[in-house]
Order: sequence, then structure tokens, then C-alpha cells
Amino acid sequence: TGPGLVNLDFSLIKNTKVWEGLNAQFRAEFYNVLNHTNFAQPLATGVLTGAAFAATAAPTGQPGDSGSIEGTATTSREIQFGLKLTF
Repeated sequence: TGPGLVNLDFSLIKNTKVWEGLNAQFRAEFYNVLNHTNFAQPLATGVLTGAAFAATAAPTGQPGDSGSIEGTATTSREIQFGLKLTF
């Protein structure tokens, strides 16, 4: 079991008729609008063995490896703008 994931994306689109055969579309897209930190899943093991303990009941990896969180699952807030002309 690990931390939850919260992600909210949002976009705004504005279509404008410039001339009879020319249209413009302005677009603003926001990814992870709330800029919520989403932590990655905790490590199951210290190394790549697939178990936290060996057959001898000795812990695998270094002390503190099992269950530690070493990064984030998603990126920080990203914003992009676009302009499209159609004719």
C-alpha cells in the first residue's frame, strides 16, 4: 500500500472567426493544476530480489531500504499554450 495519487488537468479553448475562411483557435492547457506532490510507491526490497527478507530471515538490502520512498510519481505543474489557424 502506498500514497494516493491526486492529479487535476484543465484546459481552456477559444475559437475565433477571423474572416470568412479563416479561423483561429487559442488553447491553454494546464497539467497538475494544483501542483500536488505525488510520491512514488515505497520500495518493496533493498535490491532487486522481490522480497524484503531472504530465506534465512535476514533482511535484504541496506537498513532503511525497504519501505522508503525515493521519488515522485508525477511531474510538477506544466502549462502550455497553442495557437492554430485553419483556412
